[in-house]
Amino acid sequence: MLELMQMLIGIAERGADEERLDYLVHGVRSELLQLDVDAVEPVTAAPPSPALRVSLGGSAEALTQMMTALRSWVGRTPAPRTIEMTVGEKTLRLSAASLAEQDIDEFLRAIRQA
Repeated sequence: MLELMQMLIGIAERGADEERLDYLVHGVRSELLQLDVDAVEPVTAAPPSPALRVSLGGSAEALTQMMTALRSWVGRTPAPRTIEMTVGEKTLRLSAASLAEQDIDEFLRAIRQA
């Protein structure tokens, strides 16, 4: 079991205006709420891009499911999207060009050990 974890998820899409970014944030939030997470709340003061704060407790499997969903979201469209996940001092930036499984695995190991 993992302890309660807070993850900040920054969301960006090249060329997206404020309205589009708002739409993307709500879409990602809806997807994450379908998973085994405790809460997913928009963060209004998270420049330069909008963000979500995810509260996650429970199993390592729930964390893996969340990472899989975010990875899928990034690669789902030809528009260049980026997600930046931060837990404590550990950060992982995912884009279509950087969906390496090894990077994700290293990030998961680092935050599980923290």
